[in-house]
Amino acid sequence: MGLYITMWIAMIAVIVVNVLSNTLPLNGQTASEITNRLEVLFTPAGYVFSIWSLIYGLLVLWLITIYRKVKDNRFKGKVGILFIISCIFNIAWLFSWHYEQFILSIIVMFFLLFTLIAIYLQYKNTEKGLSERFPFSFYLAWISVATIANVSYVLKYHGVDLGISEVVGSLVLVGVAVILGYLAVAISQDIFFPLVIVWALIGIAVKTDNSTMQYGTIALTAILIIAALIRYVRMKTKKFA
Repeated sequence: MGLYITMWIAMIAVIVVNVLSNTLPLNGQTASEITNRLEVLFTPAGYVFSIWSLIYGLLVLWLITIYRKVKDNRFKGKVGILFIISCIFNIAWLFSWHYEQFILSIIVMFFLLFTLIAIYLQYKNTEKGLSERFPFSFYLAWISVATIANVSYVLKYHGVDLGISEVVGSLVLVGVAVILGYLAVAISQDIFFPLVIVWALIGIAVKTDNSTMQYGTIALTAILIIAALIRYVRMKTKKFA
């Protein structure tokens, strides 16, 4: 039960720090103010970030629903420890970003990403596993997109030239996000993961003023929607055949 209480403390700490980071705000600037300083094509529109409220709501609901398992000693302690670690990385990223330690923010973001992957993989591709993994489908998908966006921002901030135009490079990153969304369906039977990817990519298309980036992102997003739906329907059809 001690681990369970610690998980709640970690969750509350994440929510409080997230709220304070934008209401105080940390270092006198909000996350969006920092983001908007640079014109980075792989950046969703502001409304897209409201998904954090959904993610935190799902995580709180998850903590409530696992209580009986914890009480009956049927909860995996490894998941609990990884969850606490993910909360620590979440908070660490907020401080590193707000205090403009951008290289550190990338490192922390990758650690958060790997921790969420580890949690995600603890759940099997069964109906029970998929339902229990549901909150982490949203969380992992969003952090996957956020990691790409974070790297894009830092590369531009430091003036790194990859030898290709920003539009081409950004569309390649959109393609990476699309592939991740499809693989989640193909490998993990996870239809929620690509939904988050689609949400983020639509936000990128909405925000950008570059027509090539906009149309390219819309086209790749449409491909993800069609491919993911076809794959998911085929799996479900095969399962009940």
